[in-house]
Amino acid sequence: MNWLLEHGLTLLGEHISFAELLGQIGAVAVVFLAQRRTLWTWPVQIAAAVLLFSVYTSAHLGGLALRQVIVLAISVYGWWAWTRRRDAEYGVVVRRSTRPELAALAVALILGTVGMALLLQATNASWAPWPDAAIFIGTAVAYGAQGLRLVEFWLVWLLVDAIGVPLQIASGLYFSASVYIVFTVLVIKGWRDWTRSARAVAQASLAQAPVGNVGV
Repeated sequence: MNWLLEHGLTLLGEHISFAELLGQIGAVAVVFLAQRRTLWTWPVQIAAAVLLFSVYTSAHLGGLALRQVIVLAISVYGWWAWTRRRDAEYGVVVRRSTRPELAALAVALILGTVGMALLLQATNASWAPWPDAAIFIGTAVAYGAQGLRLVEFWLVWLLVDAIGVPLQIASGLYFSASVYIVFTVLVIKGWRDWTRSARAVAQASLAQAPVGNVGV
């Protein structure tokens, strides 16, 4: 891993370590794979998390580094959960969040960010504790919702991207910042694709429901 951190290439005058390059390419691949609801989403995410943990640790971004540990743990769960919810026609079955689930996501984002920012400040683990914390918690919530197959996880990713781009630029991780911009485009497409899939599954379920139960 040290070799991957110490060696790399120069792009537009900026040095990019192989660890950052491969980790961010893997992260982009994860979004691409998630759009298609393939199980390969999760092993690729695990590999990317290991690489990016080393990158953010070396950049003294404690929140971003710690989030890779959480991402790895959630990825193991997501891999297991997706294998249990597959359909011959639709693949991994996705759905819209209920109102209680949306409320839970919002509470987790707000309280989690405040708690994590205070922890990063107290331990001096990050020079930018609040955006670092927001990205950390947002990532954990997004991957958790993705594991549950909730369409709204893409919206959480949009929030993470909006915070992540300026933080990566301020940290001197310009390649990572450009990757976050690519993420935004892929996330918007992923939101549209999952929304269409969830609508198709809901319509199919309604069509298959017993006639006497329609409208109940």
